[in-house]
Amino acid sequence: MTIITGLSGNELYCLKQKGYEPGNLVIGNSVFALGFVGGVASGLKTLGGGEVHQLTDIIREGRALSYMRMVEEARRHGGDGVTGVTSQLIFHDSNIEYLSIGSTIHRSGGGIPGEHVESDHVFSTSANGQELYCQLDCGFEPVQFVFGNVAYSIGVGGGIMGSLRSLKSGEVVEYSNMLNRTRHLALERISTEAREAGANAVLGIQTVISPLIGVQEMLMTGTASHNRVLPAQYKENPVTSDLTNEEMWNVVHAGYYPIKLVLGVSVFSVGFAGGFKAMMKSFVRGEIKELTYLIYQARIRALAMIQEDAQSCGADDVVGVKTYVYDFGGGVIELLAIGTAIKRFPNIAPLTGQLIPQAIIKDVETFTNKTPLMAAMAQALAD
Repeated sequence: MTIITGLSGNELYCLKQKGYEPGNLVIGNSVFALGFVGGVASGLKTLGGGEVHQLTDIIREGRALSYMRMVEEARRHGGDGVTGVTSQLIFHDSNIEYLSIGSTIHRSGGGIPGEHVESDHVFSTSANGQELYCQLDCGFEPVQFVFGNVAYSIGVGGGIMGSLRSLKSGEVVEYSNMLNRTRHLALERISTEAREAGANAVLGIQTVISPLIGVQEMLMTGTASHNRVLPAQYKENPVTSDLTNEEMWNVVHAGYYPIKLVLGVSVFSVGFAGGFKAMMKSFVRGEIKELTYLIYQARIRALAMIQEDAQSCGADDVVGVKTYVYDFGGGVIELLAIGTAIKRFPNIAPLTGQLIPQAIIKDVETFTNKTPLMAAMAQALAD
């Protein structure tokens, strides 16, 4: 039968080097209605701020159902693994469709010597074919696609003290603590899922924050993997990394392994007085020193939290650090910093001495639809 796959030419080449052939595209979905009672209960919970547990659980259940159905379809196709797995939310009026898509692959030469997973196990990975090549070449064997999510609200009741603090410039500690705890929940959950699957690492973590029914969802997705070289301590506390797989290959080539995704959150308010001064100064040319200093301090605070987190896990360096600014309105901003802590390990190296070009070539988009409706639909599917 004709194979229909989502793998590109570069992916096919990379996977062939590791003993895999393409299989069919596989899909799993599940449609949920939030329901009136659940919606009201969730609405009441948003008054307190922090995680909205009902929504977190509903979303997680839907994502899990669609994922399991996708893997079962791959099993029916006789697949050995599923690559490029994605977990999407698509809104249909008052209902939500949870959609999981990936491409089945088959071992062409009896598998990879020393492979960790059992022969009847269908592994799954968020990595595409090029990324999977990098993981395998670094000694990481894919176990399964994993995710950690948390639906949360800034809250009204939980924001009372924050509102009082916002009358003056400086860090809003209540918001900082709440959002820092919320951000780490997603990381804890993806790590727990990996440990329960028998993995000692989660690679290629991608983080997405999306608006959802009056709240926000923070979603982390990645590949739970097993590496025989990692010390036993990571069996209970898996490695977490948001490095791209190509970056990770270079890190391993330099003699390091990623050990922990680290992040820091700082929420600051420009305050009533600071906001008024900034507004007045915006009418004249020149630097607004109050805002310059405030945002600088927020970055310093978030980076200090990253440094503390990295030191606690015995890291040598933190690489790939990025900072993001979110404006909550009312003069309150969040500064989020995120990166991967790495540690030098003796006598490690990728299986090959040089990363092949096909593993780093980016595919060019060959289809473009500029009509407004179709472009909006395509963007929704991409998100």
